[in-house]
Amino acid sequence: MNLSDQLRKAMKESGFSLHALSVETDIDYAAVHRFYHGERDMRLGTASRLADFLGLKLVQVGKPRKKGG
Repeated sequence: MNLSDQLRKAMKESGFSLHALSVETDIDYAAVHRFYHGERDMRLGTASRLADFLGLKLVQVGKPRKKGG
C-alpha cells in the first residue's frame, strides 16, 4: 500500500466528512475531494498537514532497497 492509499484509508476511517477534513486542516475542499476520489495527487505540504491532523507519521519499517532493485 503506497502513501496515498494509506492517507485515503485514514481519511475514510477517521469518521470525518471530506468537508470537515477540509475545514479542520484549512485545505481547499476541492483538493481534498479530488485526492480522496483518486482524481488528483496532493502536494507534499498539503498531504503532510492532512496526515498531521489524522495522527499519521512516516516511519521506516525496513532497509532501503538497493539501486535497480
